[in-house]
Amino acid sequence: MIIKVRVIPNSKKNEVISRVGSILRVKIAAPAVDGKANQDLCDFLVDFFDVKRSMIFLRKGERGREKTIEITGRSEEELNEVLDTIP
Repeated sequence: MIIKVRVIPNSKKNEVISRVGSILRVKIAAPAVDGKANQDLCDFLVDFFDVKRSMIFLRKGERGREKTIEITGRSEEELNEVLDTIP
């Protein structure tokens, strides 16, 4: 499954704050320096979607706030159920 993520770095904690259409808005505690925010985002999404780290891929947006993430290892239906829990 491919999802779009809008990252807000330098936050107090890692959390999903909302979903606007098909874009997931996520706060990340790490700064946007030397790929730290990207690493923190991927680690957070591993826990959020309950998949292994090797199943999360950053496909686009390495240097921007909008990122395209690919998640494998679970069915699209299971991942959509997780996304539906977001207000």
